[in-house]
Amino acid sequence: MAPTDGARIWVVDDDRAVRFVLATALREAGYEVTGFESAADVLSTLDRGGARPQLLFTDVRMPGDDGLVLLDALKRRLPSLPVVVMSAHTDVASTAGAFRGGAQEFLSKPFDLDDAVALAARALGEGADADALPAAGGDAAGDDDMLIGDTPAMQQLFRAIGRLAQAPLSVLVTGETGTGKELVARALHRESPRARGPFVALNTAAIPAELLESELFGHEAGAFTGAQRRHVGRFEQAHGGTLFLDEIGDMPLPLQTRLLRVLAEGEFFRVGGRELIRVDVRVVAATHQDLEAKVRDGGFRADLLHRLDVVRLRLPPLRARRGDVPRLAERFLQRAAGRFDAPAKRLSRPALERLQAHDWPGNVRELQNVCWRLAALAPGDVIGVVELGDALGAGGAAGVSTGSADGEAPEWEARLQDWVRAKLAAQADGIHAEARERLDQVLLEAALEHTGGRRSDAAVRLGLGRNTLTRKLGARRRGR
Repeated sequence: MAPTDGARIWVVDDDRAVRFVLATALREAGYEVTGFESAADVLSTLDRGGARPQLLFTDVRMPGDDGLVLLDALKRRLPSLPVVVMSAHTDVASTAGAFRGGAQEFLSKPFDLDDAVALAARALGEGADADALPAAGGDAAGDDDMLIGDTPAMQQLFRAIGRLAQAPLSVLVTGETGTGKELVARALHRESPRARGPFVALNTAAIPAELLESELFGHEAGAFTGAQRRHVGRFEQAHGGTLFLDEIGDMPLPLQTRLLRVLAEGEFFRVGGRELIRVDVRVVAATHQDLEAKVRDGGFRADLLHRLDVVRLRLPPLRARRGDVPRLAERFLQRAAGRFDAPAKRLSRPALERLQAHDWPGNVRELQNVCWRLAALAPGDVIGVVELGDALGAGGAAGVSTGSADGEAPEWEARLQDWVRAKLAAQADGIHAEARERLDQVLLEAALEHTGGRRSDAAVRLGLGRNTLTRKLGARRRGR
């Protein structure tokens, strides 16, 4: 559907260039656009009366009142006005704060102008349902503030958390081990109206089946052998807050029936008890298993899956968002330095590239462990590929083999392919030139180290003329 003639959009940003390019794109799409430099300009224009906007884009960080203050003021004056919040600072707190303040959408800078125009159409009700939740993805592991990333998957995840945090819906978080499912649950709790209540987590796979019922629902004294006193279960502990049930796919079928009743009625009996316990708990469940397949095989109740899976967040593996590896690694190294009370170490460019090319079967948790090992064991302030190879261990991405017995391509070729794919995914240019430069550097350094710095011997080993080797060394020095 074409844009409504004369639909008025206001763009608020202290950056003149952003105002200009966004306003131009919106005008070309048929909208009437007015630009503002500050929140104060917007409010004073509203005070003077006249035509009101039908949609407003605002930056977050601006001199004077920021975009969230403006959003709050607009919701008091124009409660039905759809507002799109823009920011280069994409994280759970900022996106959830925007949605909590009443924003219709969150637009991460830098953004594609076509995406911004399409978003305007949705917000004005001309395109897809503006309230539809985006498909979510992301990753994190470790401490709560490790839920970070700049890739599209993370931006979608933050937007989904911002929307879902305010809704009293059950959420099922799926993803491989180490992708940060508990962090998503904690973020949903922290940004929700239940934030002042408790957050209680339970890994159902870590509790023996015969004890899990008592752990969830509690028991009365004398309920079974060894039950000498009353035990308050996790549901009661989480009253008024959020209960996170990790690895829900491992829950025994009899307990699934009891859990279903609690989700449906909000009440249960302790083991061995006669008092009906009523609780107000939001349940966030997580699994790395295919629950639909378990339902087909009879290992999971279909009605329980429907209760838990009101909204699903799928977390992609780290290998699907390699662009976040540098920022995550830097954060992990900084935190390790703080723990060790030492300066933070940094990765050399070749080491960082090798780190991005790794497949990360253990996802962000594996990356965190590698960074902690590097912080503790790497001898210098700069971590190179040798130290990285030691930290990744035998068979890791840093290991280089010369070939395989069955005639497959040598491992270094596979790693080179991974490096190229990571560069392509990051929209890098000049990949061939960079690869040749890096190859020359690796060959020259290795050969000179092997020959003790003797250029003539190094040239022979490499199959180069001595003048060619000297010329390459000179070019390498000039490029530093």
